Amino acid sequence: MHPKQLVPGCIVLEPVIGKSDHPIIESNTVIEEHHIKLLKNFGISTVEVSSKLVTGLDFQPEKIGEKQLEKKREEMAFERLYLKAVKHYKQFFTNWQTGVSINIQELTTLMTPLFELVDKITLDLFLLYEYASKKDYFYHHGISIALISAYLAKKLGYKEEWDKVGLAGLLADCGMAKLNPAFLHREDKLTVEEYDEVKHHPRLSYRLVEHITSLSEDVKLGIIQHHERGDGSGYPLGVKGDEIHLYAKIIAITDTYHAMTSERLYRRKQSPFKVVEEMLKLSQHKLDATILQVFVDSFFYYSIGTRVLLSNGKEALIVSIKRDTPVRPVVQLVEDAKIISLKDKPTLFIEKILK
Repeated sequence: MHPKQLVPGCIVLEPVIGKSDHPIIESNTVIEEHHIKLLKNFGISTVEVSSKLVTGLDFQPEKIGEKQLEKKREEMAFERLYLKAVKHYKQFFTNWQTGVSINIQELTTLMTPLFELVDKITLDLFLLYEYASKKDYFYHHGISIALISAYLAKKLGYKEEWDKVGLAGLLADCGMAKLNPAFLHREDKLTVEEYDEVKHHPRLSYRLVEHITSLSEDVKLGIIQHHERGDGSGYPLGVKGDEIHLYAKIIAITDTYHAMTSERLYRRKQSPFKVVEEMLKLSQHKLDATILQVFVDSFFYYSIGTRVLLSNGKEALIVSIKRDTPVRPVVQLVEDAKIISLKDKPTLFIEKILK
Protein backbone atom coordinates (compact mmCIF):
# COMPACT_ATOMS: atom_id res chain seq x y z
CA MET A 1 0.00 0.00 0.00
CA HIS A 2 0.98 3.65 -0.29
CA PRO A 3 2.91 5.13 2.68
CA LYS A 4 0.09 7.67 3.14
CA GLN A 5 -2.15 4.77 4.15
CA LEU A 6 0.15 3.62 6.95
CA VAL A 7 -0.48 4.27 10.64
CA PRO A 8 1.73 3.79 13.71
CA GLY A 9 1.66 0.13 14.67
CA CYS A 10 1.82 -1.31 11.15
CA ILE A 11 4.38 -4.10 10.74
CA VAL A 12 6.66 -4.06 7.69
CA LEU A 13 6.88 -7.51 6.06
CA GLU A 14 9.54 -6.84 3.41
CA PRO A 15 12.53 -4.46 3.56
CA VAL A 16 11.91 -1.09 1.95
CA ILE A 17 14.76 -0.50 -0.52
CA GLY A 18 15.91 2.97 -1.58
CA LYS A 19 17.62 4.04 -4.78
CA SER A 20 21.01 3.13 -3.31
CA ASP A 21 19.83 -0.51 -3.05
CA HIS A 22 20.14 -0.34 0.74
CA PRO A 23 17.16 -0.84 3.08
CA ILE A 24 15.52 2.33 4.32
CA ILE A 25 13.38 0.28 6.71
CA GLU A 26 14.10 -3.35 7.64
CA SER A 27 11.50 -6.13 7.67
CA ASN A 28 9.52 -6.64 10.90
CA THR A 29 9.89 -2.95 11.78
CA VAL A 30 6.94 -1.53 13.67
CA ILE A 31 5.96 1.70 11.91
CA GLU A 32 6.13 4.97 13.84
CA GLU A 33 5.43 8.54 12.69
CA HIS A 34 9.05 9.22 11.75
CA HIS A 35 9.05 6.11 9.51
CA ILE A 36 6.06 7.46 7.57
CA LYS A 37 7.83 10.81 7.12
CA LEU A 38 11.01 9.03 6.00
CA LEU A 39 9.12 7.01 3.37
CA LYS A 40 7.53 10.19 2.05
CA ASN A 41 10.88 11.99 1.86
CA PHE A 42 12.43 9.13 -0.10
CA GLY A 43 9.48 9.02 -2.51
CA ILE A 44 8.59 5.39 -1.75
CA SER A 45 5.33 4.48 -3.50
CA THR A 46 4.50 1.06 -2.00
CA VAL A 47 5.19 -0.78 1.26
CA GLU A 48 4.26 -4.38 2.11
CA VAL A 49 2.79 -4.62 5.60
CA SER A 50 0.96 -7.15 7.74
CA SER A 51 -2.84 -7.30 7.84
CA LYS A 52 -2.48 -7.11 11.63
CA LEU A 53 -1.21 -4.22 13.72
CA VAL A 54 1.39 -4.82 16.45
CA THR A 55 -1.51 -4.76 18.93
CA GLY A 56 -3.05 -7.76 17.20
CA LEU A 57 -5.99 -5.78 15.80
CA ASP A 58 -6.86 -5.92 12.10
CA PHE A 59 -5.30 -3.17 10.00
CA GLN A 60 -7.94 -1.40 7.93
CA PRO A 61 -6.17 1.24 5.78
CA GLU A 62 -8.00 4.29 4.54
CA LYS A 63 -8.41 4.61 0.80
CA ILE A 64 -6.25 7.14 -0.99
CA GLY A 65 -8.26 10.25 -1.78
CA GLU A 66 -9.88 10.68 -5.17
CA LYS A 67 -7.88 13.87 -5.75
CA GLN A 68 -4.62 11.95 -5.40
CA LEU A 69 -5.83 9.27 -7.78
CA GLU A 70 -6.93 11.92 -10.27
CA LYS A 71 -3.51 13.59 -10.04
CA LYS A 72 -1.83 10.27 -10.77
CA ARG A 73 -4.12 9.66 -13.75
CA GLU A 74 -3.31 13.11 -15.11
CA GLU A 75 0.43 12.49 -14.81
CA MET A 76 0.12 9.14 -16.58
CA ALA A 77 -2.04 10.68 -19.31
CA PHE A 78 0.46 13.50 -19.78
CA GLU A 79 3.41 11.12 -20.07
CA ARG A 80 1.59 8.98 -22.62
CA LEU A 81 0.53 11.99 -24.70
CA TYR A 82 3.98 13.58 -24.45
CA LEU A 83 5.83 10.50 -25.72
CA LYS A 84 3.25 10.09 -28.48
CA ALA A 85 3.75 13.73 -29.50
CA VAL A 86 7.53 13.32 -29.66
CA LYS A 87 7.12 10.26 -31.88
CA HIS A 88 4.75 12.06 -34.26
CA TYR A 89 6.84 15.24 -34.32
CA LYS A 90 9.83 13.17 -35.38
CA GLN A 91 7.80 11.78 -38.28
CA PHE A 92 6.52 15.22 -39.25
CA PHE A 93 10.07 16.59 -39.23
CA THR A 94 11.28 13.71 -41.40
CA ASN A 95 8.51 14.55 -43.86
CA TRP A 96 9.53 18.22 -43.89
CA GLN A 97 13.05 17.14 -44.75
CA THR A 98 11.68 15.50 -47.91
CA GLY A 99 9.75 18.62 -48.92
CA VAL A 100 6.33 17.88 -47.42
CA SER A 101 4.50 21.07 -46.38
CA ILE A 102 3.70 21.82 -42.75
CA ASN A 103 0.14 20.85 -41.84
CA ILE A 104 -1.00 23.16 -39.05
CA GLN A 105 -4.20 21.19 -38.41
CA GLU A 106 -2.21 18.03 -37.74
CA LEU A 107 0.11 19.86 -35.34
CA THR A 108 -2.81 21.50 -33.52
CA THR A 109 -4.60 18.16 -33.15
CA LEU A 110 -1.39 16.64 -31.77
CA MET A 111 -0.67 19.37 -29.23
CA THR A 112 -4.13 20.42 -27.99
CA PRO A 113 -4.57 17.51 -25.51
CA LEU A 114 -1.15 18.32 -24.04
CA PHE A 115 -1.82 22.05 -23.86
CA GLU A 116 -4.99 21.28 -21.91
CA LEU A 117 -2.91 19.57 -19.20
CA VAL A 118 -0.20 22.20 -18.65
CA ASP A 119 -1.91 23.72 -15.62
CA LYS A 120 -2.22 20.34 -13.93
CA ILE A 121 1.32 18.97 -14.26
CA THR A 122 3.35 22.13 -13.72
CA LEU A 123 6.48 20.70 -12.11
CA ASP A 124 6.56 17.96 -14.74
CA LEU A 125 6.95 20.67 -17.39
CA PHE A 126 10.18 21.84 -15.82
CA LEU A 127 11.44 18.26 -15.61
CA LEU A 128 10.81 17.42 -19.28
CA TYR A 129 14.57 17.31 -19.83
CA GLU A 130 14.50 13.97 -17.99
CA TYR A 131 12.71 12.40 -20.97
CA ALA A 132 15.15 13.66 -23.60
CA SER A 133 17.68 11.13 -24.83
CA LYS A 134 20.92 11.96 -26.60
CA LYS A 135 19.67 10.37 -29.80
CA ASP A 136 16.24 12.02 -29.93
CA TYR A 137 16.99 15.26 -28.09
CA PHE A 138 15.94 17.46 -31.02
CA TYR A 139 12.40 16.02 -31.18
CA HIS A 140 11.93 16.18 -27.41
CA HIS A 141 13.17 19.77 -27.54
CA GLY A 142 10.46 20.85 -29.98
CA ILE A 143 7.61 19.40 -27.92
CA SER A 144 9.08 20.59 -24.62
CA ILE A 145 9.58 24.24 -25.54
CA ALA A 146 6.07 24.24 -27.02
CA LEU A 147 4.59 23.12 -23.70
CA ILE A 148 6.72 25.31 -21.44
CA SER A 149 6.15 28.33 -23.70
CA ALA A 150 2.38 27.82 -23.62
CA TYR A 151 2.42 27.52 -19.83
CA LEU A 152 4.62 30.61 -19.43
CA ALA A 153 2.33 32.61 -21.74
CA LYS A 154 -0.59 31.65 -19.48
CA LYS A 155 1.31 32.82 -16.42
CA LEU A 156 2.01 36.10 -18.20
CA GLY A 157 -1.72 36.70 -18.60
CA TYR A 158 -2.39 35.60 -22.16
CA LYS A 159 -6.08 34.72 -21.96
CA GLU A 160 -6.77 33.25 -25.40
CA GLU A 161 -3.53 33.15 -27.39
CA TRP A 162 -1.30 31.26 -24.98
CA ASP A 163 -1.56 28.10 -27.10
CA LYS A 164 -0.42 30.13 -30.13
CA VAL A 165 2.79 30.90 -28.25
CA GLY A 166 3.18 27.16 -27.73
CA LEU A 167 2.66 26.51 -31.43
CA ALA A 168 5.33 29.12 -32.25
CA GLY A 169 7.69 27.28 -29.90
CA LEU A 170 6.93 23.99 -31.64
CA LEU A 171 7.72 25.45 -35.07
CA ALA A 172 10.70 27.57 -34.03
CA ASP A 173 13.21 24.97 -35.25
CA CYS A 174 11.28 23.53 -38.19
CA GLY A 175 13.77 25.22 -40.55
CA MET A 176 16.43 22.77 -39.36
CA ALA A 177 14.73 20.38 -41.81
CA LYS A 178 16.35 22.37 -44.63
CA LEU A 179 19.89 22.07 -43.26
CA ASN A 180 22.39 19.22 -43.41
CA PRO A 181 20.79 16.32 -41.43
CA ALA A 182 24.20 15.50 -39.98
CA PHE A 183 23.98 18.64 -37.83
CA LEU A 184 21.30 16.98 -35.69
CA HIS A 185 23.40 13.93 -34.90
CA ARG A 186 26.90 15.32 -34.43
CA GLU A 187 28.67 13.83 -31.41
CA ASP A 188 31.05 16.76 -31.17
CA LYS A 189 30.62 20.52 -31.36
CA LEU A 190 29.97 22.17 -34.70
CA THR A 191 32.76 24.05 -36.41
CA VAL A 192 32.51 27.83 -36.70
CA GLU A 193 31.42 27.48 -40.33
CA GLU A 194 28.80 24.85 -39.49
CA TYR A 195 27.45 26.93 -36.61
CA ASP A 196 27.12 29.94 -38.91
CA GLU A 197 25.03 27.76 -41.21
CA VAL A 198 22.82 26.55 -38.34
CA LYS A 199 22.20 30.19 -37.36
CA HIS A 200 20.14 30.51 -40.55
CA HIS A 201 17.48 28.11 -39.22
CA PRO A 202 15.10 30.79 -37.78
CA ARG A 203 14.95 32.43 -41.21
CA LEU A 204 14.37 29.02 -42.83
CA SER A 205 11.66 28.27 -40.27
CA TYR A 206 9.95 31.54 -41.14
CA ARG A 207 10.04 30.72 -44.84
CA LEU A 208 8.34 27.37 -44.18
CA VAL A 209 5.42 29.06 -42.40
CA GLU A 210 5.41 32.46 -44.14
CA HIS A 211 2.48 31.69 -46.43
CA ILE A 212 0.38 29.65 -43.99
CA THR A 213 -2.67 31.89 -43.59
CA SER A 214 -3.92 30.13 -40.48
CA LEU A 215 -0.85 31.32 -38.55
CA SER A 216 -0.88 34.88 -37.23
CA GLU A 217 1.97 37.34 -37.79
CA ASP A 218 2.61 37.14 -34.04
CA VAL A 219 3.39 33.43 -34.35
CA LYS A 220 5.61 34.01 -37.37
CA LEU A 221 7.54 36.76 -35.59
CA GLY A 222 7.96 34.50 -32.57
CA ILE A 223 9.47 31.88 -34.86
CA ILE A 224 11.95 34.06 -36.74
CA GLN A 225 13.04 36.06 -33.68
CA HIS A 226 13.41 33.34 -31.05
CA HIS A 227 17.21 33.56 -31.11
CA GLU A 228 17.31 37.36 -30.98
CA ARG A 229 18.65 38.88 -27.76
CA GLY A 230 17.96 42.09 -25.89
CA ASP A 231 21.40 43.58 -26.54
CA GLY A 232 21.25 42.91 -30.28
CA SER A 233 23.74 40.02 -30.15
CA GLY A 234 21.23 37.44 -31.41
CA TYR A 235 20.41 36.19 -34.89
CA PRO A 236 19.35 36.16 -37.71
CA LEU A 237 18.23 39.82 -37.78
CA GLY A 238 20.20 41.36 -34.93
CA VAL A 239 17.17 43.23 -33.58
CA LYS A 240 17.11 44.21 -29.92
CA GLY A 241 14.99 45.42 -27.02
CA ASP A 242 11.40 46.30 -27.90
CA GLU A 243 12.01 45.30 -31.52
CA ILE A 244 11.77 41.67 -30.39
CA HIS A 245 8.24 40.26 -30.25
CA LEU A 246 6.97 39.04 -26.86
CA TYR A 247 6.35 35.55 -28.27
CA ALA A 248 10.03 35.38 -29.24
CA LYS A 249 11.15 36.58 -25.81
CA ILE A 250 9.12 33.80 -24.18
CA ILE A 251 10.50 31.12 -26.50
CA ALA A 252 14.05 32.40 -25.99
CA ILE A 253 13.75 31.62 -22.27
CA THR A 254 12.11 28.19 -22.60
CA ASP A 255 14.46 27.22 -25.43
CA THR A 256 17.52 28.17 -23.37
CA TYR A 257 16.26 26.37 -20.26
CA HIS A 258 15.42 23.08 -21.95
CA ALA A 259 18.57 23.07 -24.09
CA MET A 260 20.87 23.65 -21.11
CA THR A 261 19.17 21.11 -18.82
CA SER A 262 19.00 18.33 -21.44
CA GLU A 263 21.67 15.78 -22.24
CA ARG A 264 23.08 16.26 -25.71
CA LEU A 265 25.37 14.14 -27.87
CA TYR A 266 28.23 16.52 -27.19
CA ARG A 267 27.31 17.90 -23.75
CA ARG A 268 26.11 16.63 -20.39
CA LYS A 269 22.88 18.00 -18.95
CA GLN A 270 23.14 20.61 -16.23
CA SER A 271 21.27 21.12 -12.98
CA PRO A 272 18.13 23.24 -13.54
CA PHE A 273 19.17 25.33 -10.54
CA LYS A 274 22.58 26.09 -12.03
CA VAL A 275 20.95 26.76 -15.40
CA VAL A 276 18.50 29.25 -13.91
CA GLU A 277 21.36 30.91 -12.03
CA GLU A 278 23.13 31.42 -15.35
CA MET A 279 19.93 32.61 -17.04
CA LEU A 280 19.40 35.23 -14.35
CA LYS A 281 22.81 36.63 -15.22
CA LEU A 282 21.80 36.74 -18.90
CA SER A 283 18.66 38.70 -18.02
CA GLN A 284 20.80 41.80 -17.52
CA HIS A 285 21.52 42.06 -21.24
CA LYS A 286 20.09 39.21 -23.31
CA LEU A 287 16.92 37.63 -21.87
CA ASP A 288 13.83 39.62 -20.91
CA ALA A 289 14.10 40.18 -17.15
CA THR A 290 10.35 40.49 -16.50
CA ILE A 291 9.42 37.33 -18.38
CA LEU A 292 12.32 35.42 -16.83
CA GLN A 293 11.20 36.43 -13.34
CA VAL A 294 7.72 35.00 -14.02
CA PHE A 295 9.39 31.82 -15.28
CA VAL A 296 11.54 31.57 -12.15
CA ASP A 297 8.66 32.34 -9.79
CA SER A 298 6.50 29.67 -11.43
CA PHE A 299 9.22 27.04 -11.31
CA PHE A 300 10.44 27.63 -7.76
CA TYR A 301 6.99 28.09 -6.31
CA TYR A 302 6.26 24.52 -7.32
CA SER A 303 9.63 23.35 -6.00
CA ILE A 304 8.67 23.74 -2.32
CA GLY A 305 8.68 20.25 -0.81
CA THR A 306 10.55 18.75 -3.75
CA ARG A 307 13.27 16.17 -3.15
CA VAL A 308 16.65 17.09 -4.58
CA LEU A 309 20.13 15.63 -4.82
CA LEU A 310 22.90 17.90 -3.59
CA SER A 311 26.37 18.14 -5.12
CA ASN A 312 27.77 16.23 -2.11
CA GLY A 313 25.58 13.23 -2.98
CA LYS A 314 23.07 13.73 -0.17
CA GLU A 315 19.30 13.91 -0.66
CA ALA A 316 17.29 16.78 0.75
CA LEU A 317 13.90 18.47 0.71
CA ILE A 318 13.41 22.09 -0.35
CA VAL A 319 11.69 23.79 2.57
CA SER A 320 12.06 27.51 1.83
CA ILE A 321 12.93 29.71 -1.14
CA LYS A 322 13.74 33.42 -1.01
CA ARG A 323 12.90 35.46 -4.08
CA ASP A 324 16.28 37.20 -4.14
CA THR A 325 18.22 33.90 -4.13
CA PRO A 326 15.87 31.33 -5.75
CA VAL A 327 18.66 28.98 -6.87
CA ARG A 328 20.00 28.67 -3.32
CA PRO A 329 17.04 27.63 -1.15
CA VAL A 330 16.91 26.35 2.41
CA VAL A 331 16.89 22.53 2.40
CA GLN A 332 16.43 19.75 4.93
CA LEU A 333 18.66 16.70 4.69
CA VAL A 334 16.75 13.42 4.45
CA GLU A 335 19.26 11.41 6.47
CA ASP A 336 19.19 13.46 9.66
CA ALA A 337 16.66 16.30 9.11
CA LYS A 338 19.44 18.92 9.37
CA ILE A 339 18.49 22.33 7.95
CA ILE A 340 20.96 23.97 5.56
CA SER A 341 20.80 27.33 3.79
CA LEU A 342 22.57 26.91 0.46
CA LYS A 343 23.03 30.67 0.35
CA ASP A 344 25.58 30.22 3.15
CA LYS A 345 27.27 27.24 1.43
CA PRO A 346 28.77 28.59 -1.85
CA THR A 347 30.48 25.28 -2.70
CA LEU A 348 27.27 23.27 -2.24
CA PHE A 349 24.49 23.34 -4.81
CA ILE A 350 21.48 21.34 -6.03
CA GLU A 351 22.65 18.78 -8.58
CA LYS A 352 19.25 17.54 -9.71
CA ILE A 353 15.59 17.29 -8.84
CA LEU A 354 14.47 13.83 -7.73
CA LYS A 355 10.92 13.27 -8.96
